[in-house]
Amino acid sequence: MNQDFSIFTLVTQASFVVQLVMAGLLLASLASWTVIFGKLFGLRRVRGENDEFERDFWAGRNLNELYADASKRSVDGRGAPMERIFASGMREFLKLREKRVLDAGALLDGARRAMRASFQREIDAVESNLSFLASVGSVSPYVGLFGTVWGIMHAFVGLSNMQQVTLATVAPGIAEALVATAIGLFAAIPAVIAYNRFARDIDRIAIQLETFIEEFSNILQRNVGAPGPAPAAATVSSGFAHSR
Repeated sequence: MNQDFSIFTLVTQASFVVQLVMAGLLLASLASWTVIFGKLFGLRRVRGENDEFERDFWAGRNLNELYADASKRSVDGRGAPMERIFASGMREFLKLREKRVLDAGALLDGARRAMRASFQREIDAVESNLSFLASVGSVSPYVGLFGTVWGIMHAFVGLSNMQQVTLATVAPGIAEALVATAIGLFAAIPAVIAYNRFARDIDRIAIQLETFIEEFSNILQRNVGAPGPAPAAATVSSGFAHSR
């Protein structure tokens, strides 16, 4: 007698606990794919916005004009992470200038601290949901294995009441249980691959932002360290030659 070993039949005939494990793994897989696509498009947008602002920054525009545009976009909830970091550093720099702080070290220290705090907030934002992918990738195989072990135990308990046990009677129960492991791997493998890809992309974004912080700090240092009277905030500009 031929038995139906299709996935649908194996799932529907599995024990309640195994079915519960399968349902949980499928939900985890669906959630991880939602995070994967959201993070994929989100990181692509962040890279594009950072590159656009960086080109605008090194085009030689006045820093105060850039700061005004960045502040306006920040109020509207728009702008690139690099733009928000620039705005936080420039804001602190101008505040210290308004308070008549003339010490170059204090000015640069305040601007750098503000930018580092903004940098950490931006990195926390782009890393959101990344830990979920790590959890799905690491836990799903073990959850699937638990379903498999439980299913095999349930199958053998049922076989203990039979007088004659053959491969035909053992195979369906074991096959049902192994589906849980397969679903666990189906949930884990894409999550692990996506996690590694996104972690590498976020590292690149972090390096780009840290490099910008150092370069912008150098610009501020050249302005406050210029000979003669300290330049007014309105005359601070990024029109220094930028070679890469």
